[in-house]
Amino acid sequence: MSTMDWAAFGLTILGGINWGLLGAFEFDPIATLFGNDSVATRVVYILIGLSSICALYTASKLPSAE
Repeated sequence: MSTMDWAAFGLTILGGINWGLLGAFEFDPIATLFGNDSVATRVVYILIGLSSICALYTASKLPSAE
């Protein structure tokens, strides 16, 4: 896996943890760190979304286990 794949994987994990905390405890750590409606928060959310697309693409390139 390339560095970009690892970065996408890490951001996807971060997004999953964020959504888990938001759903379970109504706590948004990204908004807490960067501010509720700040540009930085939006950039992080956009990067997480793009990393999810990248992770889907990477997963589609993996050989199937048949």
